[in-house]
Amino acid sequence: MAQGEQVLTPVDGVVSRLRALDAALPARDGVAVFNRVYLAVTEAVDRRIDAGRFPDARAAIALDVRFAERYLAAVDAVSEERRPPACWRPLFAFRHHPGVRPLQFALAGINAHIGHDLALAVVDTCRTLACEPVDLEDEFDRVGDLLLSLEERIREELTPGPDLLRIADPLTHLLGAWSLERARDAAWTAARALWALRGLPDVAGEFTERLDTAVGFAGRMLLTPLPD
Repeated sequence: MAQGEQVLTPVDGVVSRLRALDAALPARDGVAVFNRVYLAVTEAVDRRIDAGRFPDARAAIALDVRFAERYLAAVDAVSEERRPPACWRPLFAFRHHPGVRPLQFALAGINAHIGHDLALAVVDTCRTLACEPVDLEDEFDRVGDLLLSLEERIREELTPGPDLLRIADPLTHLLGAWSLERARDAAWTAARALWALRGLPDVAGEFTERLDTAVGFAGRMLLTPLPD
């Protein structure tokens, strides 16, 4: 490859789709708030792939694309007047609610995407690459570490006001009950469980449905309307 030559990967296609959504959605739309966060994360993953920061670029690309496809499928379902997975329904239902703050929208989307979609994306990727979840652990951890590094920045950017006011803000207490790190760890456990259950489709289906419902319930709590 010549120096400076750009190599397009499937992740670039995901970035293009996210940018198109960003341009099309109203800025205050709750889905748009999450989409901006997810676009920033996906662009950062893309830069790291291009820079050779992932030991297995093929696995990183496959995981990132399978992961994004879950969110984009939910967007498409709503645009086509179909029901998205339960984990995404609260965000789409409350996306225009005036009592829900931008940070709530961002974290509700992250909750749906990490809590439900990431586990299924690991399984999707294992099937695509004919590998085991353990073979994706490094890529999983690197993407998760990137999300964790961005979480504090997201909270700071989307939580207005001085620190002393934030302590008394109901938003602080509501969001203190949710942790991205715990959600990521739970997603890895769920992915391993689903892979172990792949020979029992009925049980795997029930497990997936329960996971979807539980993550949706958490998302609904994150979107509790709050006073100004």
